[in-house]
Amino acid sequence: MQKIVLGGGCFWCTEAVFLRVKGVQKVTSGYMGGSADTANYQAVCGGDTGHVEVILVEFDDNVVDLDTIFAIFFTIHDPTTVDRQGNDIGSQYRSAIFYTNENQKIIAETMITSLKNQGINIVTQLKPSDIFYPAEDYHQDFFHKNPTQGYCNFAIPPKLIKLRQNFAEVWQD
Repeated sequence: MQKIVLGGGCFWCTEAVFLRVKGVQKVTSGYMGGSADTANYQAVCGGDTGHVEVILVEFDDNVVDLDTIFAIFFTIHDPTTVDRQGNDIGSQYRSAIFYTNENQKIIAETMITSLKNQGINIVTQLKPSDIFYPAEDYHQDFFHKNPTQGYCNFAIPPKLIKLRQNFAEVWQD
């Protein structure tokens, strides 16, 4: 089992995608990069706490490898915009990878370099994992619990389509 922390915009969206990847055992929405006393949704939404909305992905690397996790990550969000994902604007929505070991860092650097060599202007931050603060309970598995929520219905289905079209071998309902 491995753990990796990813920030790719709204954690509701990234969580919904990674929960549908074979080999992913658990996804927890949360915050990373700021101080403990501001690790809550109300404070983080202001965009000035230093936190990123992230997901902690726990996965079986015998089923899905880190290269695939990163490929999915770079496909389902826009890693070329600073502090923005679609209509979500603010530093809390920045593209970020928080690695938990040196091997994860090397694999991420290799993928980022490869994408840049293809002419893609990647702005994803690559940092060592910091203290992970789980988001409030109502944010966990949000899309599943709130299937008719307007934002979710607008933002998540296109990401799921990308996952299914580009990574059918790891798609699970």
